[in-house]
Amino acid sequence: MKKKENSKQKITMEFGLKSSPKILFNYLSSPNGLAEWFADDVVYKDGSYHFIWDNEILRAKMVANRENKLVRFKWEEDEATFLEFEILQDELTGDVALSVTDFAIESELEDKRMIWHNQVDDLIHVLGA
Repeated sequence: MKKKENSKQKITMEFGLKSSPKILFNYLSSPNGLAEWFADDVVYKDGSYHFIWDNEILRAKMVANRENKLVRFKWEEDEATFLEFEILQDELTGDVALSVTDFAIESELEDKRMIWHNQVDDLIHVLGA
C-alpha cells in the first residue's frame, strides 16, 4: 500500500530550555505568550485561537491543557493534524525541555525542522534563557 504523496508525517523535536515549567507554560498556552515568539499575533475569539502570520490566519482549538505540562492545538483547517507542546522535566536534575510535535509533508520535513529551531530560538530569547 503506497502512502499518499501529500500525506503529512508527524515529527517530534525536543529542545533543552533554562526556564521553570510554570513560566514556560504561559508562553505555550496564552495568546499573549504565543504572540511573543510563535506568531505575529494570536487572538482568542469564539472558542478558537487565531494564529496570524503575514496577514494569514490559521484557527485552532485547544483540545488538551495540562497545567505546566502540555498543550495541544487542533487545526480547524486540517483535522488530521495538531500542534503539541509538552514540557518535560528531569526528576533528578530538574532540567527542563520542550517537546514539540507537528506535521509536515515529506518534502518539507527538513524545512519544518529548521523553522522550529528558529522559533524555539525566539522563545529562548523571550525567556531570557
